[in-house]
Amino acid sequence: MKKEGGWSGWIAVFGAFLALFCSFGQMNAFGTYQSWYSDHQLSGLSPFSISWIGSLQLWTFFFMGGPIGRLFDAFGPSPVMLVGTLLLAFSTLMTSVSTKYYEFLLFQGFFFGLSVASLFYPSLAAVSTHFDKYRASALGVAAAGSGVGGVIYPIMLRQLFLRTGFAWAVRASTLISVACCLVALVTVKKEGRKKSSGWVDVKMFKDTCFMLLATGSFFVCLGIFTPFFYIVSYAEDRALVSQNTAFYVLSVMNAGGVFGRIVPAILSDKMGRFNLLMPTSFLAGLSCLIFWMLAKTMIAVMGFAAVYGFLSGAFISVITPCVAQISDINEIGSRIGALYTLISVPSLVGGPIAGALIQYQGGSYTGMIGLSGSSIIFGSLFILACRLKINRNICVRV
Repeated sequence: MKKEGGWSGWIAVFGAFLALFCSFGQMNAFGTYQSWYSDHQLSGLSPFSISWIGSLQLWTFFFMGGPIGRLFDAFGPSPVMLVGTLLLAFSTLMTSVSTKYYEFLLFQGFFFGLSVASLFYPSLAAVSTHFDKYRASALGVAAAGSGVGGVIYPIMLRQLFLRTGFAWAVRASTLISVACCLVALVTVKKEGRKKSSGWVDVKMFKDTCFMLLATGSFFVCLGIFTPFFYIVSYAEDRALVSQNTAFYVLSVMNAGGVFGRIVPAILSDKMGRFNLLMPTSFLAGLSCLIFWMLAKTMIAVMGFAAVYGFLSGAFISVITPCVAQISDINEIGSRIGALYTLISVPSLVGGPIAGALIQYQGGSYTGMIGLSGSSIIFGSLFILACRLKINRNICVRV
């Protein structure tokens, strides 16, 4: 048997942390862009229209999971991540000079989402091949990079927007991101042989556990990203927080996500990954319906942001080791990618549907919050069914 993790494993975790910091972490900062665009470049458009940029990011990121997972299984992480690094530099630099709505959709929406996918999936799939017993812990530390990025990028971008202007702020973020990607390219390596296989694994669609997990994730992702899109505007409109302060709410949410990615992942290696995934998903939805719905002051909004960031971070962190747990080691990349491809649709439509509800209700956030929370709770019930399918004894570590 190979040694659990070892130096190569933990070096890969470090590289994956940096890759997720500059890719998924930067994508978590879209709420800052949404708020800025509403007052500047795209001030003539509704929140519904602007949210399509962030939703297109998510859809591209999720939809490309399957193809990129297959490329990882066949060629390893390095070639795919090199393409991702080049795409990230290209997309962010083109975003810095964009002025039209279709340009933001193309460069910040599609190409940036593609770059995030090319860095995210190979990084986590490579880490998964180094660990078994402590897989969730290792993936949690790596996934924390996206939470740290989600804390730093909103604060950095907002300050740079005000001091240097939009274009140079985005270029500065490009320089930092590319530097992180280069380190990740050197450090993220796969354990085991490369495997070339077909592009569609029919077996996974016959795997009841996998399909229950995918269905649950589908409904969870219909609502889980909505708070990240609209918490800044909610803080300004409902909690009467100033524009210069409101964007800190997003950083608080992402800071909660840092702990949410690490602590539940470590606990899941002790308690069972599915045992932790279901209740944290359920509580994330419940926190929207109760905590967010009633938050009318800055302290309440900040409190919700921290709690929700922690609970949603647990889902993002633990879902990957759950897929790996029910997959063969040579199928980990393609299975992880396939799951994210299946949930690309709710990730695309979730934000715009939320924006449409706000617009339809004349600026009220009630319907949007209700949809977000209830869809997450509904999805958690399918995850519960998956856990019971594996083992009906609720006291067993699964």
